[in-house]
Amino acid sequence: MTNRRQFLKEMAALGSLSLAGCGWRLANIRTNSPTAGQREQLYIFTWSQYTDKELLAAFSAQTGMKVLADVYDSNDVMLTKLQVGGGGTYSIIYPSDIAVQKMLDQDLLTEINHDRLVGLDNLYPQFQNPSYDPHNRYSVPFNWGTTGLIYNSEKLETAPEDWDYLWQNKEKLNKRMTLLNDLREVIGATLRMLGYSYNSQNETEIKQAYEKLKALKPAVSAFDTDAWQNQLLAGDLLLAMCYSGDAVKMSRENPKLKFVIPRSGSTLWTDNLIIPKDAPNLAGAYAWINWILQPEVSAQFTERLNIATPNRAAFELLPTRIQEDTYLFPPASSLEKCERVIPLGKYEEVYQRYWTQLTSS
Repeated sequence: MTNRRQFLKEMAALGSLSLAGCGWRLANIRTNSPTAGQREQLYIFTWSQYTDKELLAAFSAQTGMKVLADVYDSNDVMLTKLQVGGGGTYSIIYPSDIAVQKMLDQDLLTEINHDRLVGLDNLYPQFQNPSYDPHNRYSVPFNWGTTGLIYNSEKLETAPEDWDYLWQNKEKLNKRMTLLNDLREVIGATLRMLGYSYNSQNETEIKQAYEKLKALKPAVSAFDTDAWQNQLLAGDLLLAMCYSGDAVKMSRENPKLKFVIPRSGSTLWTDNLIIPKDAPNLAGAYAWINWILQPEVSAQFTERLNIATPNRAAFELLPTRIQEDTYLFPPASSLEKCERVIPLGKYEEVYQRYWTQLTSS
């Protein structure tokens, strides 16, 4: 009962900070950094697709707290901002599993006091002791998914089954396909196609992947994580490398858009909630995590934002049509060859060198 009493106590304390008529502000996505030290507000740094007015209004109603967000489109962008001292105003950040490990190595995270959490045991067992953060000492899983290919099934007669489809059909796909703006995902997918690990530490293998990508690059419209979506809906693109959550959203907007996890394997990733080392609003951060851990809230995030919840109690609240959505919750057979991307120490520089050559040439 201690953690529940602590949770209620913090909620009550936060309620006293309410600003009359302030409402919810997270939907007003900011384009510049907040001023440090505003402890009566909660600042978060998140992926652009993890915001929603209606859901966030519920948190405001519970706490009376004004919340503002900055968004990013890659872990590298987020990490760079923190490394140059721009992260001291955020109390919640949403790094992927690989970024959690890097942030731990750089001593950027606050260890989470589990006595202040309510509902951590709602998570599936595999998310309660992840390899990248044993026993969730520094992170709480928020969302999980895979990486794959989304394509226009009306315009592509043959559906892609593996990564090699891009090379085999590069003339048809010429300037009508995009790859993620993520060096480990793009080089990793090519490594996997060649029969190697996403996390190869063999420079000969990495160079082989680079050479394959160099041959494909003239046909690639862009290395892009978000902007491809409108282009695909408009018919300007035929195919895009993307995250499963984005694929779910797009396929619901246009059922002709199909998603596939490549046969040779892909990535399995988890986005997390963490509290940075210099978080200015610790009570607000714990209140935010506890709010997300509520099964009803987590289920609503899945329904409204098309993201896969790691929360077992939340999954059980979802409509059958969502529980059976294989884009969101793929079968075990599709996940068997998926890997988590992990930090590679000195080999990060090798990947970065080849990525720079690829994207700057």
